[in-house]
Amino acid sequence: MILLRAMNILELLKPLLRFDHWLFHKMNQVWINPVFDLILPFVRQQEFWYFFYLFLLVFGLYNFGIKGCWWAVSLIMTAIIGDLFSSSLVKSMIWRLRPCRDPDLADQVRVLVNYCPQSSSFTSSHACNHFAAAWFIFITLNQTGSWRWLLFIWAFIISYAQVYVGVHFPLDIFGGAILGSAIGYTMSIFFRKQFGTLSLK
Repeated sequence: MILLRAMNILELLKPLLRFDHWLFHKMNQVWINPVFDLILPFVRQQEFWYFFYLFLLVFGLYNFGIKGCWWAVSLIMTAIIGDLFSSSLVKSMIWRLRPCRDPDLADQVRVLVNYCPQSSSFTSSHACNHFAAAWFIFITLNQTGSWRWLLFIWAFIISYAQVYVGVHFPLDIFGGAILGSAIGYTMSIFFRKQFGTLSLK
């Protein structure tokens, strides 16, 4: 009975996986240009955003005092929890070959980085962590200006880059974004219950 159910689920997933492969082909091999080839491999790297991360921490501490300190700690914890859920939990339960390691796609994939991780492709931890952070910041700082919407563009660009360079499928990104959004939203609600909403005076 369990085997039959698993087979039925796989049959239902086939159209979705076909669409996923089609979209990957477009993002990795068709919708390309030399500027993206140069920039996106760097955009996906954590080191590229160190100054932005530092700015966020200084912004919170400078503007909100002791609450800002707890905000910074909560933001870091949000990213850590997102990484634990994606990298340690989901990837250990759902194994999927990355496009750059899939033998059926290997000769077609444009790999724009100098390594291909051996871990499961689903879900994307980059997408999970950055969408978790984006939602946490967006909700906890909801009285600080409309610039907060840029956070989702930031998370999207980093996530898109993962497909563009050949290390993730779009479905991995979507799954990571959904998981990260749920974690970021939950952490933001917990923070607001403890410390309230932060606002600039």
